Amino acid sequence: MLLRGLLGPGAAAWSAISGLRGLVLLLCLGGAVRTSEITFELPDNAKQCFYEEIAQGTKCTLEFQVITGGHYDVDCRLEDPDGIVLYKEMKKQYDSFTFTASRNGTYKFCFSNEFSTFTHKTVYFDFQVGEDPPLFPSENRVTALTQMESACVSIHEALKSVIDYQTHFRLREAQGRSRAEDLNTRVAYWSIGEAIILLVVSIGQVFLLKSFFSDKRTTTTRVGS
Repeated sequence: MLLRGLLGPGAAAWSAISGLRGLVLLLCLGGAVRTSEITFELPDNAKQCFYEEIAQGTKCTLEFQVITGGHYDVDCRLEDPDGIVLYKEMKKQYDSFTFTASRNGTYKFCFSNEFSTFTHKTVYFDFQVGEDPPLFPSENRVTALTQMESACVSIHEALKSVIDYQTHFRLREAQGRSRAEDLNTRVAYWSIGEAIILLVVSIGQVFLLKSFFSDKRTTTTRVGS
């Protein structure tokens, strides 16, 4: 597997989560399915590409979601080894795309934030190469599985669902926290602005009322005859 890309400084926690999930999948699937999960920082006016070696006839799935930044949208583009565009979406918050490799070679998928002038994004993606193999070599046989084998298959499927739900809720939690922090910052700036305006208005009213009650002294000049 050839996967190249840069991880942002804010992706340490997600890297640990991804590594744990990859270990669980490796133990459950025996290493037949290659899954790459990365959370990375995408600066404004920037483009980040990743590359994957895929064999012909392999079924692949690309899933991504913007966690933080701006309107939570990003451009995504997927190309085959000949440069033919297999998938292209503009300003998407999240999406999933499944395809079957038409030939051997290096496939490229890119995330672009070039349309943003000052907002950086945090993007999560999950790229799965291959399908889940049978848990037991005899799973596809005509005869029924034993009770133990059936229980193992059920537990295996349940564990995969738990992993998917955990990832989904962690993404929602991270996105919700980002929005809450952004809202808190805006409320703080708005409160400071209101306090400054209130202070200026109060000082202005004091001077205005003072001008109403101040004594106005007039001087008279006598002209002698």
